[in-house]
Amino acid sequence: MKAVKKIAIVGGTGYTGVELLRLLARHPDVEVCAITSRSEAGRQVSEIYPSLRGEFDLAFSEPTNDVLGAADLVFFATPNGVAMKQAQALLEAGAKVIDLAADFRFDDVDEWSKWYGMEHACADLMREATYGLPEVNKAAVQEARLVANPGCYPTAVQIGLLPLLEKGMIDTQHIIADCKSGVSGAGRGAAVGSLLCEAGDSFKAYGVPGHRHLPEIKERLSVAAGETVGLTFVPHLTPMIRGIHATIYAQVDAGFDLQTAQAAFEARYADQPFVDVMPLGSHPETRSVRGSNICRVALHQPQGENTLVILSAIDNLVKGAAGQAVHNMNLMLGLQETAGLDIMPLSP
Repeated sequence: MKAVKKIAIVGGTGYTGVELLRLLARHPDVEVCAITSRSEAGRQVSEIYPSLRGEFDLAFSEPTNDVLGAADLVFFATPNGVAMKQAQALLEAGAKVIDLAADFRFDDVDEWSKWYGMEHACADLMREATYGLPEVNKAAVQEARLVANPGCYPTAVQIGLLPLLEKGMIDTQHIIADCKSGVSGAGRGAAVGSLLCEAGDSFKAYGVPGHRHLPEIKERLSVAAGETVGLTFVPHLTPMIRGIHATIYAQVDAGFDLQTAQAAFEARYADQPFVDVMPLGSHPETRSVRGSNICRVALHQPQGENTLVILSAIDNLVKGAAGQAVHNMNLMLGLQETAGLDIMPLSP
């Protein structure tokens, strides 16, 4: 009989924390042994999230190394700057670590400090960490002890562009990623911009001069392209709870063939269980992926001219966060890749 893996979650009161619990509740090979929250220590999980009544007989605890180090794997569903202060001790205790924040996503420590406004606490671990986009780094994730879970926008954009960059099918210097996210992407913390009266019945761009996900996207796209890409990334806030829709524009030359590009996408993602390459002319919707770990992509070449449009849709809390983290966990612990993630999207 296969031994059950013990899993701990640091920062269990946020949206990604509760999404991790939702997914792990039905995972056949793991047991959540600890979930931490300094502010809610001692309270039952179901008191804060009634949706989990009957699923977890657990109270929030303090995130001590003794408690966390007893787990086979620890998720950090915490703000930026938290995991980097505790990861080393947990790795030394024998636990594997997945950080859902940005502490280990960059290769360049100075670049990270520039965008996140703090000094990094463990530069050596940043260089060791594996970037956890399974569609790119599956083999490396399987061997890793520390994984940086990608950002939500970077996930949607990379999946939409990887086959084109790897095959040299687009102009790498003129890429536009026009992305829209639901309000849950801002987290559960109280903020005026996330209030219903502020975000409802409205639509706005933000972070246009430079969003924190921009350097992550550029770095990873440049790796795929084999050269530094030119990218304009504009995120938008939409009045919905979940979902990211990325509309990506790329320039192609006169010899570009849309059918060939479609075949490249289908071949590239044929063995990737969570990417759905839709038929040419399709329009993926955020509601078609809600609650699931699926990314749906579709290609368009308007009027057959030199602009290729790629549409990419994910649930920002699942494929863009907790679901991708569980996917990485499965790979790191030698479990079935799709375990706990074979869930259909919610509709309506």
